[in-house]
Amino acid sequence: MNFPPKIVENAVEEISKLPGIGKKTALRLVLHLLKQDKESTSNLTSALNHLREDIQYCGTCHMISDTTDCTCRTITRDLSTICVVQDTPDVMAIENTAQYKGLYHVLGGVISPIEGIGPEDLHIDSLFSRIDKSDPKIEEVILALSPTMEGDTTAFYITKKLKALGIKVTTIARGIPIGGELEYADELTLGRSILTRTIYD
Repeated sequence: MNFPPKIVENAVEEISKLPGIGKKTALRLVLHLLKQDKESTSNLTSALNHLREDIQYCGTCHMISDTTDCTCRTITRDLSTICVVQDTPDVMAIENTAQYKGLYHVLGGVISPIEGIGPEDLHIDSLFSRIDKSDPKIEEVILALSPTMEGDTTAFYITKKLKALGIKVTTIARGIPIGGELEYADELTLGRSILTRTIYD
């Protein structure tokens, strides 16, 4: 007797390919789906199929969207500022803070020579084109990229080009998180916190 059945095993194999899901979690999910009525499973399957077939990317900001022209240029946003991020989840994280009201530009990754990803593989040229054609003019570009070697390389590349255009370039602050203990902070984070210290008020 083969246990689990091959059909279950195949489902577990596919689900475990998702990030953060191991074989045990995948098996629990499969067994949960088997307990649901067929309509629930069909709805999930349909939603996943629509996700792959119908999702689009905005031709301007490159965020995932229902159409190729999303609402990234609505009048309710500050059209003079663009926040550059690596991918759509970063946009969602920043939006959840309710502290930023400007535009976004999704690069679709970061420069990584080791992985063979260069500037031409990202949405960097479209960023420069967007800035060049902007009306009103873009006054500030915020670089909200991960503090990794690849993120810093990408930020340096973009900054060098933007400064030649005379555009203000800023980056998100990096430092000790609220509630964090200094003794547990790594040297790089603590060092950046010292260098980017602010007036206490």
